[in-house]
Amino acid sequence: MTGGATDDDADVDDYGRALDAAHRHALDWLASVDERPIRPDTDVDGMLARLIPVLPEEGEASDAVIDELAAAVEPGLMAMGSSRFYGFVIGGAYPAALAADWLVAAWDQNTGSRQPTPATAAVEEVAASWLLSLLGLPGDSGVGFVTGATSANLSALIVARDTVLRDRGHDPVAGLQGAPTIRFLAGGAVHTSVVLAGRIAGLGAPQTVGADEQGRIDVAALAEALAAYDGPTIVALQAGDVHSGAFDDFAAAIDVAHLHGAWVHVDGAFGLWAAASPRLRHLFAGAERADSWATDAHKTLNVPYDCGVAIVRDEAAMTASLGAHAEYLPAVAGTPDPYDRTPELSRRARGVPVWAALRSLGRRGVVDLVDGLVDAALGLAEGFRAIPGLEVLNDVVFTQVCLAAREDADTIALGEWLRAEGTVWASSSTWRGRAVVRFAVSNRGTGEEAVRRTVDAVARGAAAIGIRD
Repeated sequence: MTGGATDDDADVDDYGRALDAAHRHALDWLASVDERPIRPDTDVDGMLARLIPVLPEEGEASDAVIDELAAAVEPGLMAMGSSRFYGFVIGGAYPAALAADWLVAAWDQNTGSRQPTPATAAVEEVAASWLLSLLGLPGDSGVGFVTGATSANLSALIVARDTVLRDRGHDPVAGLQGAPTIRFLAGGAVHTSVVLAGRIAGLGAPQTVGADEQGRIDVAALAEALAAYDGPTIVALQAGDVHSGAFDDFAAAIDVAHLHGAWVHVDGAFGLWAAASPRLRHLFAGAERADSWATDAHKTLNVPYDCGVAIVRDEAAMTASLGAHAEYLPAVAGTPDPYDRTPELSRRARGVPVWAALRSLGRRGVVDLVDGLVDAALGLAEGFRAIPGLEVLNDVVFTQVCLAAREDADTIALGEWLRAEGTVWASSSTWRGRAVVRFAVSNRGTGEEAVRRTVDAVARGAAAIGIRD
């Protein structure tokens, strides 16, 4: 044994320099987010011009690479973590969740199996248990941590597909060839992630049965569609319409769906979290009787990306559909592994940042977070209604606000003005045949001051483009 420096020492030093640089740039970015213009300063073409187009022959020191990266990309970054970013249903990141996410990358644990990665597997199992308790879902449900809401919907629909086929005597392991036709039903406002998940799962796009003016599924039309077909059926319901925030009438819809033997899945990408709040739980009433649920912790819970959650009431059905088995894969007999609940074998420990967010908040903190987002949405709606020439089109029951002027051209111009001015970033859309500017309140920091600045920006924008009563 010698006292000299080793290659391992040099490697540790290299990590230290690179991580120190990343830490410095990360703190600089986080300190700038709430006051910088939310929009990027340049587009993709502008960004490409800032990056070396041809891979150099020689490499560069790790810390220099990080410095180069941060300097190059800064003009093209969107301040999505701002308390006034409403463009998509995207939350910020709690400090504990962000820091835990860094540790997940450093630990480098392939959290597919409980045996080689007991630490992260255990943390995920605890996080899953906490989630089920918070949301009032069956405590013995299977929980899989996947990439996002689309993959969570996909995972649940694969389990649904296999189960309804198995119930009709078809072995899903044999594939879909020769299988009974599965009818896939949803409301008229079904989200595109459910449509995509259905296509990937081999179900095709759902047959829509209509919806009311707020986007809630037409239960009478659903009952009629169910009665017209006696084959295997999957029904997708929605907790939180992407425009109105509305929740389906779960109690009525699930009653009729289960009466006809259908599997019921709930897409709750951001709305599932309403179940955690005593004040909002009525929106979720009856949804606990569904067969599967999907959500995304990077939305309402404000956890970094790559933290979707697929939940299935029947854990055995989940492992039968998603489980992987091979001689080389370590397993404990009778105990499902993490890879038995997701479509992946290799993956990062996604549930760890979820655990960190929940542990930092506690049950009371989660309630305060969800209620605070709704309060902010209500505050925005109240402020917008006081601006001449603008109206709020939706009933604000959760975190979505759809704003419109009398003329579509003015609404479109308002959205463009806001995004260019930079105080606020809200997305333009079309809802109920009208152009809207859609405000999705998802960031934990959106409080009274952010609401005030947002309403002020909208008022200035309306005046600048000449919107009047």
